[in-house]
Amino acid sequence: MTVHTPLASCNVFLDLLAREAAPVEFEEPVASARAAGADPETLAQLEAAKLTALRVSAGMRRQARREAELTALFDLAGDLAGLRDLDAILEAIVRRARRLLSADIAYVSLNDDQRGETRIRMTDGSISAAFRRLRIPLGDGLGGLVAQTAMPYSTDHYLRDPQFRHHAHIDAAVAEEALVAILGVPMRVGSRVIGVLYAANRTERPFAPEQAVLLGSLAAHAALAIDNARLLAETRATVEELNAVNARLKARGAAIERAAQAHDRMTALVVKGGDAADVAAVVTEVLGGTLYVLDPAGRCLATSGDPDGTPLPEDELAAVTGAAQPRGGTTRHGDLWVTPISTPGEALGTLVLRSGAELDDADRRILERAALVTALLMLLRRSPAEAQARAQGELLDDLLDGKAAGAAGDRAALEARMRRAGLERNVPYVVLSARCASSRSRGRAAFWAASYAAAARGLAAARGEEVVLLLPGDAPGEIARRVAKELGAALAAPVTVGGAGPVRELSGVPAAHREARRCADTLLALDRMDDGADAGELGFVGLLIGAHRDARGFLEATLGPVLDYDARRGTSLVRTLETYFGCRCALSRTAERLHVHINTVHQRLHRVSRLLGEDWQEPERALEIQLALRLHRLRS
Repeated sequence: MTVHTPLASCNVFLDLLAREAAPVEFEEPVASARAAGADPETLAQLEAAKLTALRVSAGMRRQARREAELTALFDLAGDLAGLRDLDAILEAIVRRARRLLSADIAYVSLNDDQRGETRIRMTDGSISAAFRRLRIPLGDGLGGLVAQTAMPYSTDHYLRDPQFRHHAHIDAAVAEEALVAILGVPMRVGSRVIGVLYAANRTERPFAPEQAVLLGSLAAHAALAIDNARLLAETRATVEELNAVNARLKARGAAIERAAQAHDRMTALVVKGGDAADVAAVVTEVLGGTLYVLDPAGRCLATSGDPDGTPLPEDELAAVTGAAQPRGGTTRHGDLWVTPISTPGEALGTLVLRSGAELDDADRRILERAALVTALLMLLRRSPAEAQARAQGELLDDLLDGKAAGAAGDRAALEARMRRAGLERNVPYVVLSARCASSRSRGRAAFWAASYAAAARGLAAARGEEVVLLLPGDAPGEIARRVAKELGAALAAPVTVGGAGPVRELSGVPAAHREARRCADTLLALDRMDDGADAGELGFVGLLIGAHRDARGFLEATLGPVLDYDARRGTSLVRTLETYFGCRCALSRTAERLHVHINTVHQRLHRVSRLLGEDWQEPERALEIQLALRLHRLRS
């Protein structure tokens, strides 16, 4: 007969714990003692020891399961760290989630914030194609609810759960997959939900809280891996885009460098006295192909790039010359690129480049620059034009010296000279004073100005350190900037141009010239090299240097809207501005000085911003406004 003592009972249960016996085996010692006729006290001790052993066994199993889960999470983190492709990451996540939770199926959906939905991207254990393509609006279904609220949710029976909105197409897909119990947890990056990770069973097997915690841990790893994959993909796309942009920039830089070299070489031809054949040689060396220089009648004046000198067929000649001259710019006719050689008032011929290659914008500009240089060389080779240029320079000198205001006979002779030069009495003219940064460029500047003025039906003359031009037009500032830009490009050096006018009477030319000189002097003093302007564009400085001292015009241009508003409404915006600037732009001191509330000052200055523009307090404008306020007070 076996005697059951407390110590022997403990040893039995310790042996069972040591070999990790199943819970049912812990009943055997109690049953044996009862069969052996143990007394009630002994049976009670055995029952208590059994319960203690079962609790220890359950704790050991939980610990073992937790260690297995942590090991699995560690392994998952290592696996995800080595993956870069998004689909591979999603596949690893759902496969590991299904195995850890012993679920029938695991799947993951990713949010599309623009569409307002979460879309299933990867499954493990799925049997339904419709389910794998499912799109769930945010807020609908279990997945949409989790994606929208960022909270985990578990249901024992999806189709009968009233806690979320059901949609027919979602329920149909769930039914086709035969899912019953579903657990979903959000995948978050910071506070943003990027998707949902699910585990599901096809029977009513509810998920325990510890399973939800485990799936949440998987979702946390998954979210970081998915976000890293997305960032890596975006980085790769950005790098590829930057490489493409860099390649385009390199190509663009090479084209610009090629165009600059061609421009410099063609400019040198003008200085050296080259001809059209020299220009054609530069073009074909840079662009390739064969270049034909044609006169207005279509006759070939020069050819470059064609070893046997094959002429253009007559039908092609007629087509390209007829199409190019009236339109200007570069046009394409098959493998021919056509650019007219012309001045504003005359067609001098055509450049025709035969090339099978595509010309980009930079190449077309090379061809157009060649046409311009060719036109200039053609004009320079005309001896009558050179004589006319000298005559025009002498005529402008007489106008600048005020000889038009002499006796009636002198004025009549001067007007006859103007008519021979192509000038008209009733057309407004502007006077320009051009200054070159380099004294060595002044001769070339005078040469360029004479050609430019002849093409524009105006006059040009070199006078000491300046080149003076009299050109038709009524916008002296705009014309001054254009001449500064084009003359600077021709000389490859900064050129400063002051403008004045327009003038309609011969007697006004000397005064306009003096004002143009003052504008040029002012631009140089302000270090505005390579620029052009007239007195009206120089703000208060123009008021000081202008010939007419147009104080009213300066006041209207600077402060007119505020003055008009005060006059119409009886307000005190001008006084508020004077006080505001007098108080060094301090709102509280301005309000005290005006005896008004600070909000009233805010409202008035807001109205000033509406009238003068938001930049009225910028230093340059603020200075002009203060000068206008002082001028207004003096005039009042």
